[in-house]
Amino acid sequence: MQRPPTTQEFVLGELRRSIVSGELSPGQPIRQDSIAQGLGVSRVPLREALKTLEAEGQVVYQPHRGYSVAELSLRDLLEVYRMRELLEAEAAAVATERFTDTDLARITDAQRDVEEAADSDDLVAMIAANRRFHFALLEPSGMPRLLRVVRTLWDATDAYRAVYYNSDANRARVRHEHDSIVAAAQDRRAEELIRLLDDHRRHAVDALRGTIASEVD
Repeated sequence: MQRPPTTQEFVLGELRRSIVSGELSPGQPIRQDSIAQGLGVSRVPLREALKTLEAEGQVVYQPHRGYSVAELSLRDLLEVYRMRELLEAEAAAVATERFTDTDLARITDAQRDVEEAADSDDLVAMIAANRRFHFALLEPSGMPRLLRVVRTLWDATDAYRAVYYNSDANRARVRHEHDSIVAAAQDRRAEELIRLLDDHRRHAVDALRGTIASEVD
């Protein structure tokens, strides 16, 4: 696997993967010396990566105790998904008017990657492919500032996605809903696409309500 261009990006990617895969679970202390040694890096890029994750809300810092993985919070999830609803609706409306055949091919390629990862029970790969799928839908909007905010919101909720995808029923629902989303995109039906994306997010939140409470308990 090709290593990212900077050590900090490499460390950040590894920390994200560890949180998504459950290697670092909610509330778990982050042992910087151990992680730095395991990744073969100094503590400097690790500290910078942790600051990035702290800004996203994925880790928390407490004086005299250090960093730990953030606990799952329904309140945080609802706020992030409400922000996504508003911003992604705008991007999707504009993108639908600009879809090219190349854009639609990227969307369907990402959809196929989601399905292949689901078939292989590869949770990390499915989360990564799902992200490519959604941003393939939104990036044709040509709104880089808006999408930069949306990416930050996605970064903050990868741990929730990991919980959601742990269920066979939820993975099946995602695949079914993606099929409908792709059809709306191919037909350039903006209102339908926005409605389907809203339903897609709402179903995830509804499924996570009880799960997040159980995880915290």
